[in-house]
Amino acid sequence: MIALLFIKLLCYYPRVNYQTVKQPINQSPKQDYQKQLEQVLQSVSPNEPDGKPSLLLHACCAPCSSYVLEYLSVYFNITIYYYNPNIFPPQEYTRRLEELKSFLPRFIPASENKVSLVQAEYIPEDFYQETNARNEPELQTEAEKGERCRRCYRLRMKTSYDYACSHGFDYFTTTLSISPHKDAEKINAIGRELEKLGSTRFLPSDFKKKNGYLRSLQLSKEYGLYRQDYCGCVYSKQNTEKERKEKHGTISNS
Repeated sequence: MIALLFIKLLCYYPRVNYQTVKQPINQSPKQDYQKQLEQVLQSVSPNEPDGKPSLLLHACCAPCSSYVLEYLSVYFNITIYYYNPNIFPPQEYTRRLEELKSFLPRFIPASENKVSLVQAEYIPEDFYQETNARNEPELQTEAEKGERCRRCYRLRMKTSYDYACSHGFDYFTTTLSISPHKDAEKINAIGRELEKLGSTRFLPSDFKKKNGYLRSLQLSKEYGLYRQDYCGCVYSKQNTEKERKEKHGTISNS
């Protein structure tokens, strides 16, 4: 009787194949954006009669630009596009911009390759409207790489892409992926989405790879660059300050 019951249970509860369960369903394989970038660079010929292709590089600050310029200026005629309405307060926005302006003529890869800088209009309200964080309080306290950040990436990249298309650039990309606090998957997905809208191609990247982030630290130290301790927006500033105070025990956990 017991044996018969056991057989019936096996019929109702078949053995689970744990090898199958461990595999995520419908999950896309992780992209190697550094490899994709290298494939594009192999197809780029800086010595063509028409010269190097043009690249609009969205940049958030001098430290994040340093390694990217060193890496890409051999392959492209680069114009930096400084569009960062997320940065708070205005004094911080100006400080980062002025540091970038000061850095470019001193940085040999930038000066030798005649990297130029375009300053977009600073309208902080663009950031608040695009992220809608005022009306979604949960976005204000979420960690980096979340939905607030994704919306901010897209705002800055979309505006940069529109400028690139209207001014006839061959490629566009952003320095954002060099930071370990930024989501390269989301950044590249946005770039691929945008390049379908016009003629300018998106240059895939994960600039933190190949020790890119480490190199940016080295260059920042070498050139005495100002390195901010928060991403830029008021929410990242508040969250960073809160974490710092909690770490030093000045905020109660009750």
